[in-house]
Amino acid sequence: MPGHPLSRKAFNDQLVRQGVHTRAARTAALIALATDLPAPVPAGLLDVHIHTALMWARHAQRDWTTYLTARAAGLADAAEPGRP
Repeated sequence: MPGHPLSRKAFNDQLVRQGVHTRAARTAALIALATDLPAPVPAGLLDVHIHTALMWARHAQRDWTTYLTARAAGLADAAEPGRP
């Protein structure tokens, strides 16, 4: 109906009827996102379960221990008095 937004499913159904299949592109985009961010971030942003985001990260084979170490070091540096 004009003036009313389509649901994700309704929009996808219209694309499929026109021969546009989006599942593979969506999955690739989600896995790419999982390579750039720790799993809890896309889980919160996209409102998906953390287990789903962890599955994407497993597919991407990303190890976030380096990120977490750097993040912890940055927070510790910021907590020291007299440091900018």
